[in-house]
Amino acid sequence: MLLTFCPVAHGADAPSSPPNFIFVLSDDIAQGDLGCYGQKLIQTPRLDQMAAEGTRYLQAYCGTSVCAPSRSSFFTGLHTGHCPVRGNYEVPPEGQLPLPDETVTIAEVAKSAGYATATFGKWGMGYFDTTGSPFNQGVDHFFGYNCQRHAHSYFPTYLYDDAQPFILPGNDGRTVGETYAQELIQNDMIDWLKNHADQPFFMFYAITLPHGRHEIDDFGIYRDKPWTEKQKAYAAQVTRVDTDMGELMDTLRDLGIAENTLIVFTGDNGSSFSPQSEIGKRFDQASNGLRGFKRGMYEGALRQAALAWWPGTVPAGRVDAQPWAFWDMLPTFVELSGATPPEGYETDGFSLVDYLKGGDAPERDYFYWELHRGDRPVQAARFGHWKAVRNGIDKPIEIYDLKEDAAESHDLASSRADLVRRAEEIFEEAHRPDPNWPLAGRTKEHTERAKKAWTIKRERDKSGWIPPNAVERVE
Repeated sequence: MLLTFCPVAHGADAPSSPPNFIFVLSDDIAQGDLGCYGQKLIQTPRLDQMAAEGTRYLQAYCGTSVCAPSRSSFFTGLHTGHCPVRGNYEVPPEGQLPLPDETVTIAEVAKSAGYATATFGKWGMGYFDTTGSPFNQGVDHFFGYNCQRHAHSYFPTYLYDDAQPFILPGNDGRTVGETYAQELIQNDMIDWLKNHADQPFFMFYAITLPHGRHEIDDFGIYRDKPWTEKQKAYAAQVTRVDTDMGELMDTLRDLGIAENTLIVFTGDNGSSFSPQSEIGKRFDQASNGLRGFKRGMYEGALRQAALAWWPGTVPAGRVDAQPWAFWDMLPTFVELSGATPPEGYETDGFSLVDYLKGGDAPERDYFYWELHRGDRPVQAARFGHWKAVRNGIDKPIEIYDLKEDAAESHDLASSRADLVRRAEEIFEEAHRPDPNWPLAGRTKEHTERAKKAWTIKRERDKSGWIPPNAVERVE
């Protein structure tokens, strides 16, 4: 089925057209970081406004609790038992394990429906000469970091404009320099938005802030706070995300397309720090009372901050506690866009269109997560209000009642053998075997390959390496 679209006129008299979709993934931001979720010290007025004008979700789940697999789950519409990326798998000399060519992504679905497509910020799903290149997965334009390790520096020696690396003057990639990467990424995103306002578009805005290293060009309103340098930087990073989101919403309104654009704002995992850590304790990131943080399988690691904004369509001021997950975004977009997905399309998700508009979330048998951390994969499942966690294939299954015990403090496994059996069934059913992600842990070959990649990247990062084909960027 071939769909064609006429140019979209600006303003109230614009003819009906499929909605634009912007998915914003703020790296490591947590519910506890935002004022609308109760944060008292960090100022986030624009995201609080976004929540007031849209819907705030209390039980929105990430793909899993670290970078590459979480964003890959969104991009493929698959939970991490089926997703081809289930951990942070380094590939030398730059980048992460690439998405396979046969994988159908949300950007490819968008292109099949006539949408312009772009990704800004951090890619992390394959270098440019692999099947996981953004341009092999449906993306028209890319600007930012290809590799998530490269993205640890906010003052890197280079960024990418599409596949062309360009040098950032005054930066060495190791310290605070002269050219702040987020400034360039935000500006390129706004320029692209203005240039594509007259056609349907899909945008994946993978903001690197507030992930470590905690570097910023200006502490701003936190400069004189009696905090550590890291705490000031973290707060300023979160507020910078807030300011940039405000500019995005303002631009959509100025262009007359806000009422035809859905923004979903999220983090790629729940809390990123132990409640007793320098940042976790200062900003009370665990104020939602949930257990766990990044790299874990408890609710504190899997529930992320999530807002939906679509003026006139998404209910304003709604706060909802029904569960949904990243892999629901692909079927949601299929319905919104009217796309006929390319051959090979599959998804573990359910369309949230009615839910976003104020209805109920779809019913399902279960949610499932796995994460491969070296040689110890971990798993979790939610079925109804029950939660199962297995912290290693050789570890016992834990069972929690999220309705009565959201903090997952009372393991019921010893008294509920029926629920343990159900969890075992889900773990078996939801895991699709993959040689890159064996549940028994990585083979010696995988481990050695990972060590080699880690060493190459670490040494390159120390040296302030610049790709040999990098150029001076001409504005």
